[in-house]
Amino acid sequence: MLRKSATLTAVTVGAAMLATTATAQYKPLDGDPKAINFGIISTESTQNLKQAWGPLIKDMQAALGMPVKPFFAPDYAGVIEAMRFGKVHVAWFGNKSAMEAVDRAGGEVFVQEIKANGKQGYYSHVLVHKDNKNINSLKDLFATCSARSKNFGIGDPNSTSGFLVPSFYVFAQNNVDPKKCFKTVRNANHETNLMAVANKQVDAAANNSEQVARSKLKAPKAAKNIKIIWTSPLIPADPLVYRRDLSKTLKAKVKGFFLSYGRLGPEAKKQQAVLEGLGSGGGGYTDSSNAQLIPIRQLSLFRDKLKLTADTRMDPAEKARKIRIIEAKLSELKVLEKNMM
Repeated sequence: MLRKSATLTAVTVGAAMLATTATAQYKPLDGDPKAINFGIISTESTQNLKQAWGPLIKDMQAALGMPVKPFFAPDYAGVIEAMRFGKVHVAWFGNKSAMEAVDRAGGEVFVQEIKANGKQGYYSHVLVHKDNKNINSLKDLFATCSARSKNFGIGDPNSTSGFLVPSFYVFAQNNVDPKKCFKTVRNANHETNLMAVANKQVDAAANNSEQVARSKLKAPKAAKNIKIIWTSPLIPADPLVYRRDLSKTLKAKVKGFFLSYGRLGPEAKKQQAVLEGLGSGGGGYTDSSNAQLIPIRQLSLFRDKLKLTADTRMDPAEKARKIRIIEAKLSELKVLEKNMM
């Protein structure tokens, strides 16, 4: 399991330690905005996302007493960059894209999705078509690497379940270079990758448990045409991120809205239906912080270390230097993680 814990001490220590990871300059906000731009990562088509998030954004606008406008981009990087330049003030991210927003865009994790059953996570999957009797495991998938005859669909480079997690667990840990194993490797969002498998446009694709569940409701015929051949350890559920230079007053209002949504007041039952439509399982949101991202940072560093170790062309001294830097970062994160337990 990709562990995530949060204590007051850990959050305090984590804020100081993780702040050192920031490398890119972001544009400071000139006071609170007159309207909140709410960023939504492109896990599927903009039309579907508008339909799913529209009711929550309408409720958020009413609760805050100010305009709230959805912001969409063709890829995850578009939302990250928009936050960096002050064009997005609050956003829904996956853990990997949230990490980028914290490090590069002045972001701060403030809540995390939870499921109605209490689970605080979801899973990455590798999917193939149900009619494919020859591929039932990663071993089967990699058996034809030498022929480079298969097409593979992978997620956005800033996706946790669609890219980072399979990059480490599926490929790096099995010493497989996807570019050398497959005929083509195509980047796409979760919806597109699932449909590509269902329609036999690719032989296999990375995906996640939330998109699979959502497809059963929105595209049941396609959902019946896929099978899962690999499942990851539990991934921390998606965070919401706001710009850390919003005023304390506005941040408290935004956070309060999400913590109470689907739980308190006469509209709670109606709001739970909205949450179900988002694929969040109807459990609403719980308090979180940048500390949620520690296991994702570790995963990213482990992946980078494995890639460096396997690189036979790099100068040995340069390789050793880069590995030492990674190991130092991992040691810092290990100390922080220990303080959280």
